[in-house]
Amino acid sequence: MRPASAAPPGRRRRGTRHSTPLTIAMLAALAYFLLPLFWLLIASTKSTQDLFGSFGLWFSHAPQLLTNVKETFAQDDGVFVHWLLNTVMYAGVSAVGAALLAAAGGYGFAKFRFRGDRAAFNLVLGAVMVPATALAIPTYLLFAKAGLVNTPWAVILPSLVNPFGLYLMRVYAQDAVPDSILEAARIDGAGEARIFGTIVLRLLAPGLVTVLLFTLVATWNNYFLPLIMLNDPNLYPVTVGLSSWAAQAQNGGAGAGSDMLALVVTGSLISVLPLVVAFLLLQRYWQSGLAAGGVKQ
Repeated sequence: MRPASAAPPGRRRRGTRHSTPLTIAMLAALAYFLLPLFWLLIASTKSTQDLFGSFGLWFSHAPQLLTNVKETFAQDDGVFVHWLLNTVMYAGVSAVGAALLAAAGGYGFAKFRFRGDRAAFNLVLGAVMVPATALAIPTYLLFAKAGLVNTPWAVILPSLVNPFGLYLMRVYAQDAVPDSILEAARIDGAGEARIFGTIVLRLLAPGLVTVLLFTLVATWNNYFLPLIMLNDPNLYPVTVGLSSWAAQAQNGGAGAGSDMLALVVTGSLISVLPLVVAFLLLQRYWQSGLAAGGVKQ
C-alpha cells in the first residue's frame, strides 16, 4: 500500500519542479545586479594606485577602507557631510510629499467622478511617458523666472510631481478602499478631509510606501536636475558633489596620479548604504504594495 503523501509513479510532487534555463537566467540576473556592488565594496578598500594596479574584483595587498572613509569625510573641510545631509533632505521631503500627493490624487481619481476625469487621468498616463530629462530645461527656465534657482526648492518641487506614483495609487485605491467604509464614515458625519486622513491613508499604507521608496530612490540618484539648478557646492547632493570631485581628479592629472579617485569610490559606497537600509526597513510594505491587485477577492 502506497502512503497517502506519496506522489503517483511517473508524476512529480507539486512544488518540486525545476527549470534549468530559468535558474541560469536568474543567476545571471543576480550577478548582473550584485557584481557592481561587489566591485564598489572591493574598490573602496583600495588606494588610487591599487585601483589601477590590482585585480578589480579582489582586495589589494594593503586594504585601507577606514583610511578612505576618514579622508572622504575630512576632504574639503567635511563638505561630504553637507552633501549627505542635503541628499537626505531632498530625498526625504520629496518622497514624503510625492507619496502624499500621489495618494490624494489617486484616491480622488478612484473614488470620485467629475467632469473631465477620464481626460485628466489620460493626461497623467501621457505624462508617465515623458522622460524627466526632457523637462529639465523648461523647468530651469520656469524656476529662474520665479527666482528659485540655486535653492533647495529647485530640487524638491519638481520631485513632488510623480505621474507614475499617481497612476499606481489610483489602481491601488480602486480595490484597497471599500466604498462601504466611505459611505459609513459619511453617514457618521465625517468630512472628506477627515476620511482621507484617518481612514484612507491607513488603507493605502502599502501603496504609499511603494511610491515613497520609488521617489526616494529617484531623488537620491537624481543628477541632471541638481546639476543645472544648483551652483553653490554647499547645496549639492551626493551625486553632483562626487561628480565634482571626479572632475577635480581628472583635471588634476592622469587617473592613477590623483588621490581623489579613491575618495569618489568610497563616497559612492557610503551614499548607497542609506538606500539599502531604507529598503530593508520598508521591504515588507513595498512587496505587499507591489502585489496589491494581483489577486481578485
